[in-house]
Amino acid sequence: QVQLVESGGGLVQAGGSLRLSCAASGRIFSSYVMGWFRQAPGKGREFVVAISRGGFTAVYADSVKGRFTISRDSAKNTVYLQMNSLKPEDTAVYYCAAETTDSILKSPSEYDYWGQGTQVTVSS
Repeated sequence: QVQLVESGGGLVQAGGSLRLSCAASGRIFSSYVMGWFRQAPGKGREFVVAISRGGFTAVYADSVKGRFTISRDSAKNTVYLQMNSLKPEDTAVYYCAAETTDSILKSPSEYDYWGQGTQVTVSS
């Protein structure tokens, strides 16, 4: 089992940047594919990006491609989401998640562990 704690959310103006962090504890961090999802009010949980166990492969949603960057630091058991050129439509609660398959998956139902979420609000 793994515990996930997100941090780094906040309020930012359109065009600004934020970096989210997700600290993992418990089982070996490298055992998990790590993903970021988001959920806006009244909407379902949406895939944002995920990164492979080794950190060499990442898959992005089209809506964030070129603006967001995921990375992971195995020494710190942490995964990061650098968000640049933020837009009001990026406003949501952002969740970190972990899954134990060997594939990068986009469906929230495939993820086994979730953090509590961190709010990101982008003002226009």
